[in-house]
Amino acid sequence: MSGQRVGIAFPTVLASTVHDMKNSLGMLLQALDAIIERIPEAVRDDLRELAVIKYESERVNHDLVQLLALYKIEQDQLPLNIGYHDVTEFLEEQGLLYGELLQYRHIELSVHADEGLFWYFDADLLASALGNIITNTIRYSKSAIELHAFIQDNALQLIVADDGPGYPKAMIEKQQDYLLGINQSSGSTGLGLYFSGQIARLHSKDGRQGHIVLANGQPMSGGAFRMVLP
Repeated sequence: MSGQRVGIAFPTVLASTVHDMKNSLGMLLQALDAIIERIPEAVRDDLRELAVIKYESERVNHDLVQLLALYKIEQDQLPLNIGYHDVTEFLEEQGLLYGELLQYRHIELSVHADEGLFWYFDADLLASALGNIITNTIRYSKSAIELHAFIQDNALQLIVADDGPGYPKAMIEKQQDYLLGINQSSGSTGLGLYFSGQIARLHSKDGRQGHIVLANGQPMSGGAFRMVLP
């Protein structure tokens, strides 16, 4: 035996571990949904702990999905499956995914999209990106969230808006630097915004790349996350 140690590509090992964790957490979320379904609706609102478990589990799941996708982007292994989709239907599906969380937190989510609006995008990647944004928006919203979609400057504009406190001033001013480190007061790392920005950039046309924009005050009183897809 040579006694030489076999080199291990740590990023690959980490990606495999994240993949296994994501699958296990997915099974836990399915089991939790099954438990919730067996609880009479009349008493669900009284079980606030279920809302916390569901919400935090969804957040962890989104983080794992993002980490795995970012690794694949870095390795140029993330497939891009562009399709022609009904935007209103797509946004309504995203809202339905978070029906339990919205109900527990007494938040109303509504979709506002131009009639007959279709666009080209990767539905799975976009769902992952918007899913993280919606989950965080639920955390800060007071009572309402709006999903908007329309065409402007020959690009699809997707907006997730809420009636919460809005984005911090520092985040608005330095929104190109998504990974700002850990915010000790909120625990935010900016990973979700960075991931969304990367997914937007994967969508390009005629030399134009997709991007994201953060703002406050429009179309609601709180924060507004905008994804622009050419």
